[in-house]
Amino acid sequence: MDNQDLRLDLKAIDTSSLVDKVEMRLIEVFIYRELKPGDSIPKETELAVIMGVSRTVIRESLNRLKTMGLIESKKHKGTVIKSPDLSVILSKSLIPRILDAKTLMDVFEMRLALEVGMADFIFARKTDADIRELEEIVEIEPERSDQILFDVDHELKFHGKLYQMTGNTTLEDFQNLLLPAFQHVYNIGLLKMKGKRKRYKSHKELVALLKKGTPDEFREGMRRHLENHFVRILSAGEDHTSQ
Repeated sequence: MDNQDLRLDLKAIDTSSLVDKVEMRLIEVFIYRELKPGDSIPKETELAVIMGVSRTVIRESLNRLKTMGLIESKKHKGTVIKSPDLSVILSKSLIPRILDAKTLMDVFEMRLALEVGMADFIFARKTDADIRELEEIVEIEPERSDQILFDVDHELKFHGKLYQMTGNTTLEDFQNLLLPAFQHVYNIGLLKMKGKRKRYKSHKELVALLKKGTPDEFREGMRRHLENHFVRILSAGEDHTSQ
């Protein structure tokens, strides 16, 4: 048997489990040592010697941690701990067209929970300039908008402004991340309305509550504003259960 035949029979050794172990061990040490953003970690060669594995395994493990946003390379400092950007991490896997219907519905429910739950933050941190901007956004709306279907840009502009008013940049980034999933739910008809639409709080009424109402009234107003979405989710759930 010549060397060529021997090479054909050989296969690469699967080191994925070893990479997994190194990755988890590094994370455990980061936590145990209470490392903070900016703290340096040993070089690849040092880690390979300390952990008794090849540089290839170390490099792949570190690449995974970089993808997760836990570490980054800094000029003149080497590899350092990084505060991960949650929206970047989620954006790598939150692809609406490959999510199943159950996951899409869960994401949509999360949106409704966020928008009702963030009402207190909006009310506490609102400014006169915020109110004026919202008034400009809703100026095109009629007094009764129950049966009006506004374009997507208008909806995003109003609700996007509310997320901005929370003063929570992570929440705002999260909203931008989830927007494609929200829109996909609408586009594929996953939400279905049974019976007559309920009278809900309009955008204009929400702005009025922000100006003169109480936090409790605004929170209830937001729930009423989104109520038809909750009804549609329940209807969709009933359809799924009956199948």
